[in-house]
Amino acid sequence: MRINLIVIRTKNIKELAGFYSKLGLEFKYHQHGKGPFHYSSELDKTVFEIYPLLKSQEKADNSLRLGFDVKELDQLISEFDKEGLEVVSRPRQSEWGYFAVIKDLDGRKIELKEL
Repeated sequence: MRINLIVIRTKNIKELAGFYSKLGLEFKYHQHGKGPFHYSSELDKTVFEIYPLLKSQEKADNSLRLGFDVKELDQLISEFDKEGLEVVSRPRQSEWGYFAVIKDLDGRKIELKEL
């Protein structure tokens, strides 16, 4: 078994797609049938999509925690610092590897581990 789809929802899909693009994701903007336009990226065999909030939602769920393997973690964190984006935990070595934790624009914690 493996995860094949992750969907997150936000009020500002274009801005959030831009944020995740900084991590190396490449998005396509499209829609399925009569559904809402959204951003979609494929990571290996997992589809990662950013959809607008449902009409019944007032704000995005920020309790979800995601993790991505990235190249050049220190450089990436430096770029986040320059842009004023939130870095929760500075890069450090642990038994699971060299990693840092940031927050996306909706407040979700994102664990970045260097490849």
